[in-house]
Amino acid sequence: MADDPLVQAAREAQAQAYAPYSRFRVGAALEAEDGRVFTGANVENASYGLGICAERSAVSAAATAGARRFRRIVVVSESDPPATPCGACRQVLAEFGGDLVVEAVGPRGSGRWRLDELLPAAFRGTILDAAARGPAL
Repeated sequence: MADDPLVQAAREAQAQAYAPYSRFRVGAALEAEDGRVFTGANVENASYGLGICAERSAVSAAATAGARRFRRIVVVSESDPPATPCGACRQVLAEFGGDLVVEAVGPRGSGRWRLDELLPAAFRGTILDAAARGPAL
């Protein structure tokens, strides 16, 4: 795992996390289908509900750059066992397809799942269906 460039990218993002309230720093690296990598870190806010998780931060960066299909996401935390994406992040990731590989990396271990295993009954939005139908009129 230490030689994996996606793990390294997630660790670099984790170092930039803004977590003054929880001190729970998380980094994520999302690999697009075309090989580009987008990173994100959790950013907390004094109004707790306004914070954003590292995974959704990475998805936002990817979507802003035009990426819509993803291969893998690595989430790095200091928790043992390693932290998997929260339910909200799982649903946001599911918007772009359920075949995504999710890896959680912690100080003493890691885990690997397909997103469909972590969120088996995801609500499927329309973006992938719309893409198959073609441009909107």
